[in-house]
Amino acid sequence: MVKPSQTPDTILEAEDDADAVGIVRYDGETPRVTADALAAEEPLEIRVRGHAVSVTMRTPGHDEELAAGFLLAEGLLRRPADVLRIEPCLRNEDGNVVNVVLAPDVPFDLARLTRHVFASSSCGLCGKATIDAVHAALPPVPVDDGLTIEPQTLYRLPPIMRAAQDTFARTGGLHAAALFTAAGELACLREDVGRHNAVDKVLGHALLTGLYPLDRHVLLVSGRSSFEIMQKALAGRIPIVAAVSAPSSLAVRFAASANQTLIGFLRDRRMNVYTHPHRVRP
Repeated sequence: MVKPSQTPDTILEAEDDADAVGIVRYDGETPRVTADALAAEEPLEIRVRGHAVSVTMRTPGHDEELAAGFLLAEGLLRRPADVLRIEPCLRNEDGNVVNVVLAPDVPFDLARLTRHVFASSSCGLCGKATIDAVHAALPPVPVDDGLTIEPQTLYRLPPIMRAAQDTFARTGGLHAAALFTAAGELACLREDVGRHNAVDKVLGHALLTGLYPLDRHVLLVSGRSSFEIMQKALAGRIPIVAAVSAPSSLAVRFAASANQTLIGFLRDRRMNVYTHPHRVRP
């Protein structure tokens, strides 16, 4: 149990994956010294066959899933057998470096791992070039896959996700990505300070446990849906993506071209269906 410090600028004892700090909290005009939990954030270096391919800021935990999901979204991995093992680098005492050991027959082109070339909103590429770059490696999902979901089922998803967010309940500072079946059953939930990291962890979990491809599932993300979220969902073959907040314009354009159903503002028994509404069964 973390006890408040009399010096609010002192970092207090860490609790699980959240750091506690002493703060001065104001309730109206009355200040009091108490403790506040913060979401942990540390860098993770992902290596493939010993080569560093990415450094991402993340919440520690489920690092193997994060690495696998990132590589799945980048097109390097296609099936569980592509990964022999994911192991921490023993020379890094902080546990912030993982190495992915691939099967011998998996081709590895370091130049192809271009996460920030077309995935970043500040990369300088135009929207059409960005979408075309993804579709060159990832085909759209089938538009007539037969997957449908009822509005009442969708309305139940955000409360289920929030109830499962243990760290968010303590810190209020983490994003979540949750994977559901079309019947509204929670299959996997991961939290992280980075929205895209949470999605990578979900994808990695699916790949490493045999759930992939996720063509009969729904992805729900806290916050907004961006192009990068849609691109990662397509890599996981997810046909329905929902968010509790707004989508970006490029996310909507990408979802339309990828045959994905994109839902925004899913909260308080309301939602906007932006693309391919045939999967929402009224």
